[in-house]
Amino acid sequence: MDGQSSAIAADLDRVRLVRALERAAAGEAAALEDIYRRTSAKLFSVILRILGDRNEAEDVLQEVYITVWNRAGSYDPGRGVSPITWLAAVARNRAIDRMRSRAVRRTQPLEVVAEAPDPAAPAWVALETADDSRRLASCLEALDPKQSTAIRTAFFDGVTYEALALKIGAPLGTVKSWIRRGLASLKACLDQ
Repeated sequence: MDGQSSAIAADLDRVRLVRALERAAAGEAAALEDIYRRTSAKLFSVILRILGDRNEAEDVLQEVYITVWNRAGSYDPGRGVSPITWLAAVARNRAIDRMRSRAVRRTQPLEVVAEAPDPAAPAWVALETADDSRRLASCLEALDPKQSTAIRTAFFDGVTYEALALKIGAPLGTVKSWIRRGLASLKACLDQ
């Protein structure tokens, strides 16, 4: 398949997925089956990468499709966010929710759990249009390199703050501070 043919196929897949989400929002169960068939492998890999446990990832994947069934109507293709990006954000958020519940089950102090990554949809999902993406990239480049790397890894790659701290060999509190300050600077830059 040449480059043009694969681009056409990708566009067609995107259109079919958007239509399936619209049908699911209207309550058509067959549409949810279609969404599952088209996306479950990719979403499962996102969840498994975050959780690292196959059984838990399978449970979370089921929760993702329940969420999709209940919230399919909130997907708006007019915002410029691809349907797979929206679905991956739902999967990422559910996986992080599961990690947070693990922390609670381990009876960690509430203060520690309260500082877990925010499960809200990442800002980059809402800023995916071409102009906003360029602005976001420009603002990320203006950040301190440590802050920029930490934000990109946590939000774009779906890595938890704890895993990021281990990966780069920095204390967890330091990583959280980099991200917190970086996000504040990023917001100020994007608000200009």
